[in-house]
Amino acid sequence: MPDDETQTLNRGGAARTPAGPPPPQLSGAAEAPAPWLLRLIAVGLVLAALNLRPAITSLGALLEEVREGLHMSGSVAGVLTSVPPLCFAVFGVMAPRLARRFGAGAVVCAGMVAIAAGLVIRPYIGSTAGFLAASALALMGIAVSNILMPVIVKRWFPDRVGTMTGLYSMALALGTALAAAVTVPLTGAMGGNWQSGLAVWAGLAALAVLPWIVLVRDRTPAPGQAAPARSAAASGQASASGPAEAPALRITRSRTAWGLACFFGLQATAAYITMGWMPQIFRDAGVSAGTAGVLLAVTMAMGVPLAFVIPRVAARLKQQGPIVVVLGLCGLIGYGGLYLAPAAGAWAWALLLGVANCAFPLALTMIGMRTRTGAGVVRLSAFAQSTGYLLSIPGPLLVGVLYQHSGGWGLPIALMAGLMIPQMVAGVLAGRDRTIEDEC
Repeated sequence: MPDDETQTLNRGGAARTPAGPPPPQLSGAAEAPAPWLLRLIAVGLVLAALNLRPAITSLGALLEEVREGLHMSGSVAGVLTSVPPLCFAVFGVMAPRLARRFGAGAVVCAGMVAIAAGLVIRPYIGSTAGFLAASALALMGIAVSNILMPVIVKRWFPDRVGTMTGLYSMALALGTALAAAVTVPLTGAMGGNWQSGLAVWAGLAALAVLPWIVLVRDRTPAPGQAAPARSAAASGQASASGPAEAPALRITRSRTAWGLACFFGLQATAAYITMGWMPQIFRDAGVSAGTAGVLLAVTMAMGVPLAFVIPRVAARLKQQGPIVVVLGLCGLIGYGGLYLAPAAGAWAWALLLGVANCAFPLALTMIGMRTRTGAGVVRLSAFAQSTGYLLSIPGPLLVGVLYQHSGGWGLPIALMAGLMIPQMVAGVLAGRDRTIEDEC
């Protein structure tokens, strides 16, 4: 890892503070983690990241079949596509407190269990309300894991933040693309039953539980967090009040934090509209269901190489605004093409929108770059992601309403393109060379 990336992403060099004697299997983890443990955590990060989007993109590929099977209107389907950001906003707020109470590894492990349970239950529950509830269970697991991925990286790989962020962002994009590409063929191979096509992804989540079991008993705080210094009861009271430095860090006073939250929210809006509705846009333009799923997979697959490259490039720049603008322009061109010639230029639009969707790993990287301490990463990650997902809730729902009442995709696509402008403005603001500690 080059020194410039380490210095850029790990400003302040906060030391990891041991929280009492670690459990036997993690002996020495607070100061010098064993190589096997770091390898296991890296595997766990990859497996967890692979599970952070299949619950959503597998549904997007089969949305028409689910709508017919559960007798949903377009507006109700719009609600369904808005559930992911709603759950991410609501449950993501809980992640830092849960991590202080139980340890980040234990929370991610529980998150993988929730994903597996939700995915295996939701196709067979037989009602729209039940489908939404089971989806919310899976999305709760995704939400807390989303928030804690940067924290896990900062905790165990403080000198390789950019590399590890790129690795799990790449795995996240791979899982997203894989679910989009193979859900329809898998459904066909299993007799055309959409329930089986959705439930199969629970197996991947169950596999992801295994590496995190080792970290269930780990209570070592993230870098910059205060270690408990009293009895278990007193420690629980202390953890409820947050890290020692938290009262001094009033994150809502930071313009950078708000800029990053808005940028995160607008890129999430674009991502969830794309994942939820893009296959339907292509299908309505005359593209087959299988090809529409592959086109979504192409869009998501663009994030596999770029999610590894963009964090490393961003780490070498003092300001990330130029990257934000390039990604935004790709989005504008892609939406313009989708409006004018959705079927004729489908592959080109899918590629361009895939590049635009790489604003997600850029946002994750900026979370690490806009703080100097581990506690700052926790606070900024929770604030930017939870606030951002809250801001993104109306987007997919509004697209569903516009689609149903206008009878076409002209207005929804115009909305998607229009949102690219404030996304670029917020990203340029968030990409300035400063930290939230300087502003709070």
